[in-house]
Amino acid sequence: MMQLTVEEWAALRSQTVTLKNSRGQHRKYLPYAFTEQGVAMLSSVLNSDRAIAVNIQIMRAFVQLRELLSSNKELARRFAQLEARLDKKLAAHDEAIAAILSAIRQLMHPPASKRRPIGFTADIGNKS
Repeated sequence: MMQLTVEEWAALRSQTVTLKNSRGQHRKYLPYAFTEQGVAMLSSVLNSDRAIAVNIQIMRAFVQLRELLSSNKELARRFAQLEARLDKKLAAHDEAIAAILSAIRQLMHPPASKRRPIGFTADIGNKS
């Protein structure tokens, strides 16, 4: 069992399932919370049917929480892998797009031709 910090208590109170101070919930002391091992130890002390049933539900909640956390870690790992693959592909696409834009710019401004035009031109006879 451990006593919650002010930040942890504030985070719990901000949830929709707990009462706010404005509704009459005033605490002089910070509340205590059980760890999973604390709940298991408590079950060895309590002997009533109701206490055992509640204890089983609490242990199931801890198991579900652990499964949720592990699945979120796996999801985060897979998301990071996907992000890395997309970054690599986007970098390759950026290079390809830059090459295409460069080719288009060259087509828009072709180099000046140094060859003499074919056929009759008016300025040939005006050489001085």
